[in-house]
Amino acid sequence: MLQASGVKVTDEVIAVFNDMKVRKAQANEDEKRKRKKAILFCLSKDLKNIVLDDGKEILLGDLGTTVQDPYQHFVKMLPPNDCRYALYDATYETKETKKEDLVFIFAPDSAPLKSKMIYASSKDAIKRKFEIKHEWQVNGLEDLKDRHTLAEKLGGSSIVSLEGSPI
Repeated sequence: MLQASGVKVTDEVIAVFNDMKVRKAQANEDEKRKRKKAILFCLSKDLKNIVLDDGKEILLGDLGTTVQDPYQHFVKMLPPNDCRYALYDATYETKETKKEDLVFIFAPDSAPLKSKMIYASSKDAIKRKFEIKHEWQVNGLEDLKDRHTLAEKLGGSSIVSLEGSPI
């Protein structure tokens, strides 16, 4: 799908999103361990496609082994001076129920102007492909440091815990 910016969302990116969106109740342990908790997308070197950012992912199988705090690990994966699209599978509790929602994140403000313009002009198209209910435009990594801000995006004061930690 070609966007206003001329940037195309690759089939691989769409497949990863669909895989994260569908929670398979019958998934075996091995399948669950390979499921993505977070992933980063970037522009290809020729600036024509939105692609997977190689190696920038957290798998559910990493939790408790190589990754203790998935949210903080995710924040550290983001480049400090360039834009990225990200999907984060947030697990949280409200006073009534446990939930999981994907959050689409676009960051940061300290990126070069050309990068920000291309990412911004391609953002609506990737959002339409993903059909996300939570979007968070982050202006800098300091906006991400506090998990309270993510809780606000997910449901405000009704959130009592995020990733198993009280808010």
